[in-house]
Amino acid sequence: MEIKVLQDILSANDAIARKNQSRLNKHGILTINVMSSPGAGKTSLIMQIISQLREKARIAVIEGDVASTIDADKVSKQGVTVVQINTAGGCHLDANMTENALNNLPLDDIDLLLIENVGNLICPAGFALGEHKRVILLSLPEGDDKAYKYPSMFTQADVVLINKIDLLPFLEFDIASFSNAISGLNPEVKIFQVSCKTGQGLEDWLSWLQEQIKEMKSHHGS
Repeated sequence: MEIKVLQDILSANDAIARKNQSRLNKHGILTINVMSSPGAGKTSLIMQIISQLREKARIAVIEGDVASTIDADKVSKQGVTVVQINTAGGCHLDANMTENALNNLPLDDIDLLLIENVGNLICPAGFALGEHKRVILLSLPEGDDKAYKYPSMFTQADVVLINKIDLLPFLEFDIASFSNAISGLNPEVKIFQVSCKTGQGLEDWLSWLQEQIKEMKSHHGS
């Protein structure tokens, strides 16, 4: 019975997620679900994307947190539209929460929607939101064994960003071993080494992101 209940929950979520994606497709909005452990650099990444691409794409953000509007306040100061979702203790966003957020966004005026999920390497993996791409951040201080500890998250990723690469000289993190583990789980995944603090490696990642925006517009946008 417990398994059936879980299946019903996930099935209902997936149905709403498909509805969300159809709605986003209609407006030609590329939507990225950004996931990581707390402190890995999700908000810093979003701030860098806004800074670098604000003249090239119309950007909006959905901020997911257990509580507070700290990250949303930071992002809103960049002059982009932000919707805050507080989960009141929940460890992930879901499709219903995302649908409610979409109802509060000017969808005709957005090219790129960034969703900052709740900081967690387990729960967010099981709940589709309607996103087109899943981006996972893994920061060097977390260690290079996370692909083995949290395989579900990395198996479903479209992109893995190895963040805080500027700290590599000071930490024991085997880039090659980690990258091989990720590629073994997910042969199609894109891996970028970046520093959201110094900007190192962001050019290649942002180029990839711009290509995805163009592709979305060519298939679904006006």
